[in-house]
Amino acid sequence: MATIEGKTRTVRELLKSKKYEVDYYQRGYKWQEKQMQELITDLTSQFADQYNEEDGRSAVRNYNPYFLGSIIVSDTAEGRFLVDGQQRLTSLTLLLLYLRRLQAERSDRVNVDELIYSEVYGEKSFNLNVPARQACMNALFEGETIEVTPATDESVRNLLARYENLSQLFPEELKGAALPYFIDWLLENVKLVEITTDSDENAYTIFETMNDRGLSLTPTEMLKSYLLANIPDTATRQAAETAWKDEIARLLVYGKDTQAELFKTWLRSQYADNIRERSRGAAARDFERIGTEYHRWVREKDDKLQLTPGADTARFIQRDFLFYSRWYRALLDASRSRTTGLETVFYNAQQNFTLQYLVLLATLRPTDPDDVARRKLELTARYLDVLLSWRVWCGRSIGYATMQYAMFLAAKRVRGKDEAALAIELRAMLAEIQETPATGPVPTLNQQNRKSLHRLLARLTDYLETHATDHPGRYPEYVNSTGGGSYEVEHIWANHPEDHADEFPQKEDFRQHRNRIGGLLLLPKSFNASYGDLAYSEKLPHYFGQNLLAKSLNPNCYEHHPRFTNWVQHTGLPFVAYPTTFDRAALAARGELYRQMTLHLWSPARLIPVPETAVAV
Repeated sequence: MATIEGKTRTVRELLKSKKYEVDYYQRGYKWQEKQMQELITDLTSQFADQYNEEDGRSAVRNYNPYFLGSIIVSDTAEGRFLVDGQQRLTSLTLLLLYLRRLQAERSDRVNVDELIYSEVYGEKSFNLNVPARQACMNALFEGETIEVTPATDESVRNLLARYENLSQLFPEELKGAALPYFIDWLLENVKLVEITTDSDENAYTIFETMNDRGLSLTPTEMLKSYLLANIPDTATRQAAETAWKDEIARLLVYGKDTQAELFKTWLRSQYADNIRERSRGAAARDFERIGTEYHRWVREKDDKLQLTPGADTARFIQRDFLFYSRWYRALLDASRSRTTGLETVFYNAQQNFTLQYLVLLATLRPTDPDDVARRKLELTARYLDVLLSWRVWCGRSIGYATMQYAMFLAAKRVRGKDEAALAIELRAMLAEIQETPATGPVPTLNQQNRKSLHRLLARLTDYLETHATDHPGRYPEYVNSTGGGSYEVEHIWANHPEDHADEFPQKEDFRQHRNRIGGLLLLPKSFNASYGDLAYSEKLPHYFGQNLLAKSLNPNCYEHHPRFTNWVQHTGLPFVAYPTTFDRAALAARGELYRQMTLHLWSPARLIPVPETAVAV
């Protein structure tokens, strides 16, 4: 007789020394950054609400638990198969891998290894056992890199991308003394319901019953019902409903979650006045509540939104909703390909900076003409581009968790300003930044910032070519790190410390200098495979056939190229050739060139002009 059993399990109980299989016909690992962001935000905010730095570790057992849903397991003679819950358990495993790395050098580290894998006869077997992902999981466990090619399995691509997201999503404030407390809480206080049956047929019946019974209304549908019920006049209500349906259909083209993201972003940008305080027990405020229950928040704040019955509610739909949704769609389009005037929206999207939409929409007013709205978006996107690029140069995080509070404050500061006042405010916000490329050290390449520096070098290379030549620019090509035409960061010095022993008696000193940005270029992967191991003098002739930033090392670049040399003279940027050797002094000088290029490219005075007639407010 088949059995069905449901038990509440902690994360430790679910994963410790247990193996879960995933049938070959199930879908792969599909989570995107949005789902990982929601998971990390939920977990870390629930913990942070209770954490007190004066608590002992044992106090964590009294912290409130967090329910993470249910999983369905078919436990048969062939193994324990996950019928439902693969996405969550995979994401939890990635989080454990990240936490393992984060606490590697700590004396108070919490052992999470047994929740990730078991070992028999020296062979590692991961507790979420999917053979196609074994190599990827092993690389993540060992801290090794894995090359992504066009043939790479989609699940593996998503695993690598979501693991990379974690370094940006996990809050900085939990990486210090609070870290072992958070891990304890995650393992012991985060709980799921494990529904187990010894029959595949029963498992899938349970799955269908849990997912197919009833058609729950989405928050967007509940918001629509509330708003339309607030319009007594039949003709006005029907017109508002038609406008709503037509715009929702346009949003669905971008994905099923886009409508919810629009409402969260729009309402936060225009109406959120407060955000959760960073202290124990702090309650969710406007920002958080809009993110989790915007339909209820609107009902409670109808006076703030001026939703009196009748014409005001109709205006909210037919003017405000349509206005902000139209510009949100325009921003999504601009984030996918370079759009004239909104190129920096694309660059910010390449940094995975989804918070940009909050700040961008905050500047707009429903009465703004299109040309005014577009100029506001252009100015604000440039501000964000400068901010993000400066932080990348200075080695600061631009992850969601790190930037959320600052972007909420920025949105409030720019909310609804006219063009002149907006430009003044954006320049003032940049002037308040204390650590900039002008004052910070040059970046050094490491595993954590490799992709960020890749994008930085892509921008510098693209900027040089579009301004110093008649080249149209190839940023999308340069930023691509996968496929046959991909680019990668290449070292000017080959990895042969013995060739530089006169300047670097210690190999580690050589390696640190070799990774400084002045010794880096962005070149096709095929170039590095062919020439990367050669000495500088042997590579130099081949650099001349590459992009202008690489070509500028070669003396021939400065002959018969008047546009380039005139531009260099005009900007005063310290471009020089290195015809024979590239030594320690050359690397330092080249690093200073990159610094000056960064300051020139991301100059607030150039990117955010303040009208001469503007008066500070």
